[in-house]
Amino acid sequence: MDREDLRWEEVSTEHIVQDEWIDFRRSAYRFPDGSVFEPYYSYSRRDYVVIVASDEEGRYICVRQYRQGIGEVTTEFPAGGLERTDGKEYGDGSESVEDALAAAKRELMEETGYESDEWTHLLTIPSNATIADNYAYLYQAKNCRKVSGQHLDETEFLNVEIKDRQEIEAMIAAGKFQQIAHVAAWLLALRNG
Repeated sequence: MDREDLRWEEVSTEHIVQDEWIDFRRSAYRFPDGSVFEPYYSYSRRDYVVIVASDEEGRYICVRQYRQGIGEVTTEFPAGGLERTDGKEYGDGSESVEDALAAAKRELMEETGYESDEWTHLLTIPSNATIADNYAYLYQAKNCRKVSGQHLDETEFLNVEIKDRQEIEAMIAAGKFQQIAHVAAWLLALRNG
């Protein structure tokens, strides 16, 4: 099969839940060999940013918060969704969406009270290419300085923690830094210097 022969053809789609938070779908697809598979579940959410932020002493700014998916309080980097003018979490690509770098700067400030003048885009990658259509924009922010308190959204309850490189490495090795996009951002930031 050549590359185009690998595409699946969407036969039908039912929107099981479609509100301002998620578009959860059940679909049927025709495979390259002509057979039809169903149900195939997928969803849309908004794109988001992850920021590997280090302070002026080279320590890393992390947040701790409860993650419902695994039912645990996790340590991770500051992160959050790109804002949309219609307030939804997903869309068809035609909506007005905040610039990813602007979102990264806003999220760092809101969650931690830190800001930086040294930003590097590390990578834009699908968050879960198997079942979701949103992307993670990974950034590095160096020499961050504390300029304010937190300005959290009504659904955010998180604490800021400062970690050194060894602490983060140990947490990753022990499976205690539990967001895959955050680990990828960490590795890319280390490679970037």
